[in-house]
Amino acid sequence: SEISEDAPPGTVVALLHVQDRDSGANGQVTCSLDDGVPFRLEKTFEDYYRVVTAEVLDREAVSEYNVTVRASDGGSPSLWSSAVLSLRVLDVNDN
Repeated sequence: SEISEDAPPGTVVALLHVQDRDSGANGQVTCSLDDGVPFRLEKTFEDYYRVVTAEVLDREAVSEYNVTVRASDGGSPSLWSSAVLSLRVLDVNDN
């Protein structure tokens, strides 16, 4: 996926749907992102999330991000799965 470095904070870069077929707490899923990335996760509706920019991106500083999204259930012990989003930052002539 690609995103322009001049995209304002709050720009959607990915839409996610997560689900667990278990019932009760074992079926309740929460998602999280790695710390230290300029993105955040927003829950939009039930099992739907979106990944959005949390700050202005600078291609000259970082040209690509590999963002790990982790989904875990409410069971004990908690089971989890993860996926990696590869995001390439496109250059904008800012001179």
